[in-house]
Amino acid sequence: MEKSCTLLIHFDKGTPAIANEIKEALEGNDVAAKVDAMKKAIMLLLNGETLPQLFITIVRYVLPSEDHTVQKLLLLYLEIIEKTDAKGRVMPEMILICQNLRNNLQHPNEYIRGVTLRFLCRLNETEILEPLIPSVLQNLAHRHPYIRRNAILAVMSIYKLPQGEQLLVDAPEMIEKVLSTEQDPSAKRNAFLMLFTCDQDRATNYLLTHVDRVSEWGELLQMVVLELIRKVCRTNKGEKGKYIKIIISLLNAPSTAVIYECAGTLVSLSSAPTAIRAAANTYCQLLLSQSDNNVKLIVLDRLNELKSSHREIMVDLIMDVLRALSSPNLDIRRKTIDIVLELITPRNINEVVLMLKKEVVKTQNGELEKNGEYRQMLIQAIHSCAIKFPEVASTVVHLLMDFLGDSNVASAIDVIVFVREIIEMNPKLRVSIITRLLDNFYQIRAARVCSCALWIIGEYCQSLSEVESGIATIKQCLGELPFFSVSEEGEETESTKRAPQANSITVSSRRPAILSDGTYATQSAASETAFSPPTIVQGSLTSGNLRSLLLTGDFFLGAVVACTLTKLILRLEEVQSSQVEVNKASTQALLIMVSMLQLGQSSVLSHPIDNDSSDRIVLCMRLLCNTGDEVRKIWLQSCRQSFVKMLSEKQLRESEELKAKAQISHAQPDDLIDFYHLKSRKGMSQLELEDEVQDDLKRATGEFIKDGDDANKLNRILQLTGFSDPVYAEAYVTVHHYDIVLDVTVINRTKETLQNLCLELATMGDLKLVERPQNYTLAPESSKQIKANIKVSSTETGVIFGNIVYETSNVLERTVVVLNDIHIDIMDYISPAVCTDAAFRTMWAEFEWENKVAVNTVIQDEKEFLDHIIKSTNMKCLTAPSALDGECGFLAANLYAKSVFGEDALVNVSIEKQIDGKLSGYIRIRSKTQGIALSLGDKITLKQKGGS
Repeated sequence: MEKSCTLLIHFDKGTPAIANEIKEALEGNDVAAKVDAMKKAIMLLLNGETLPQLFITIVRYVLPSEDHTVQKLLLLYLEIIEKTDAKGRVMPEMILICQNLRNNLQHPNEYIRGVTLRFLCRLNETEILEPLIPSVLQNLAHRHPYIRRNAILAVMSIYKLPQGEQLLVDAPEMIEKVLSTEQDPSAKRNAFLMLFTCDQDRATNYLLTHVDRVSEWGELLQMVVLELIRKVCRTNKGEKGKYIKIIISLLNAPSTAVIYECAGTLVSLSSAPTAIRAAANTYCQLLLSQSDNNVKLIVLDRLNELKSSHREIMVDLIMDVLRALSSPNLDIRRKTIDIVLELITPRNINEVVLMLKKEVVKTQNGELEKNGEYRQMLIQAIHSCAIKFPEVASTVVHLLMDFLGDSNVASAIDVIVFVREIIEMNPKLRVSIITRLLDNFYQIRAARVCSCALWIIGEYCQSLSEVESGIATIKQCLGELPFFSVSEEGEETESTKRAPQANSITVSSRRPAILSDGTYATQSAASETAFSPPTIVQGSLTSGNLRSLLLTGDFFLGAVVACTLTKLILRLEEVQSSQVEVNKASTQALLIMVSMLQLGQSSVLSHPIDNDSSDRIVLCMRLLCNTGDEVRKIWLQSCRQSFVKMLSEKQLRESEELKAKAQISHAQPDDLIDFYHLKSRKGMSQLELEDEVQDDLKRATGEFIKDGDDANKLNRILQLTGFSDPVYAEAYVTVHHYDIVLDVTVINRTKETLQNLCLELATMGDLKLVERPQNYTLAPESSKQIKANIKVSSTETGVIFGNIVYETSNVLERTVVVLNDIHIDIMDYISPAVCTDAAFRTMWAEFEWENKVAVNTVIQDEKEFLDHIIKSTNMKCLTAPSALDGECGFLAANLYAKSVFGEDALVNVSIEKQIDGKLSGYIRIRSKTQGIALSLGDKITLKQKGGS
């Protein structure tokens, strides 16, 4: 059987010491050699060696030593050696050490006394302890606090032994006397801990007698007091009121550890608004006063828990929580913003948005490396505030539009998406937003931001002045036409002056090269190979950002420019009375489109225009040459209608999620009715009364009753052996976040006693056994419950397999019963999660592990198959339901889930209906780790058939 171990030391097995060498060193007079030898002996013993020959040597040569280090090592040696024989009786040679221990307990040196008392705390043998008890009790009154505090611990550990109450009959009474006179904080804490552990009633009486002085006690003692209160209140709920007052008095303690524990204890014991408010205030105070980031993150977690159970109290503290944004750590800022966004109400929205705006402005001035990422976080937060409360949009939209040219592209994209949503939802702001957008358009540097901004200009420029400004802005940003010209000498010479500010190109040959701002330079053969334009070229403000992006070969943007110009010309026809002006604008737009096509088909750029963009530009040209009413309607109205539909669906989805969350909470129609006046007050304080009312409400709403999911438990019982095996075993598997507990029931079905029965387990995958198996003896037809703990370190399908091995009196060899394998399901660790499309695409591009599973199913409907996959994989479909509508015979959807270890799982389902009605296609899984991709793939392969 495994023995308990009180000492753990790292041991390098490379050079094991030899027992004879150790013995020689111990017999010598060199103290340093003795210390070294004792250390080696202890390490060998801890690693399974017995070294019986050393005991007498140590008694003879080490016991008399006066060196403190040697004495300490001697006590460690005595702690780990075997002190009993096979029958559990104390070995006779142990009597030799008793006299030495008694001498140590009366030693004039305080250190020797203290470490010996400490050693006694780890002794379990009453035969050795009994003669030492008088010496231990004498040390309770020693003048030195170090000895007193260790003597109290020794008394506690002896009293806790199975026969301890006989050895120290009046120990609690004695310790209570010590506690009343003790001045040392640490000894006082140990004495109170002894009473708390061994005689709870005495500890409670002492606490209630000295209730007025609790706030003056030391930090260590206050922590034990809180532990006692938790224990007492769990067993005796009726006494809660008076203890909660003690906790609230401790909230003003100077120690931060104490006030953190107080807040946690208050929340766990009471639901009274006064108590919860006090706890929440304490957490906010800690959040601001502590400099350690880990402490801040832990406190934010506690506030997050309070937010879900006591939202109305947390709403009042929203500005205190927001002050945590002063920390430079991004994780703290992200957590703070997440908490705050769920606490926004019409009352506090203006204050919150003002604070967020101030933080956005700060990110412009600071030189911190993470400013771009933090700004993006703030923009997303302001976006969600403006969607929930449209009235604040007008105060933030113009500030955010200054960031359209942000060097952090993700941040700029968030701004333009926000502007696009606000301009549709707030018609009053349209004119000012369009004016500002046209003014700031030249600053935009990213192609995706340009595309979105052009769409807004094409859709929302309604009046004559806006349409004309829109066309003028686009022309200005495209620069002079044509986009390239081989023979222009003047432009060439001008470009050589500008060359240093763009890509540095050696000027020697006569071949033309386009610079990032759209001008030309001659280029040497040596540098020609190295000329590869970056994805976003910083064009000069004079030449125009659209021109710079087009000259890097971004023809998708060219197609967007063509579509925007087409929409603006079609709208100009409606608002401009002069046909001459319309024709003039139309011909200029056609010239721009032709120039883009020429650029795409020329050899100046490294790659030609793609077919999609070319077709789109040609379509726009045909449309401007020949416009019909039906086509005009499609271009000017249908596009906007699709966008409005998308927004309304998004809002519908969000409101459904909120409804689902609301249904989970136990909100009752009579929540606000507190029957204070009908309750007997019996001299109760306001806090005690509140607490009782809250408890009554909890009982009424069933919060004290845990749901018994017995049917669910039965599903988790796995049969490990057959009914005809001599030993029957079944396991109940409980999966926690980071470990799995196997509760195995073993039944002896024979008429014989099974000896040395052992459950041997092994694992495959990222699973680790925590403890070694133990041997048991099983009487005929009796059963035994064996628990096994298995640690899990990643989301991966693991397998647990093993045997039951036992001996019987008749048979000499051991019998082995092989167990069924236990498969740990990946679904226990995966839960549906939500992320933005942009985040999904970024992760999809970054993750290196991909598992491609071919679709093989009997299901013939695309949506039914998708629902089946979502249900089987426990994932969330990110693709909007409207995008899956219709019967086109093809379906593509993105699924997302997160594991308890923080790993992301991405799935893309692409399926097509064949002529024979069967579905074909692929399901692609991507993740950062190999395990999750393979395990999800196996799960999908197993479940995708459907029909069963």
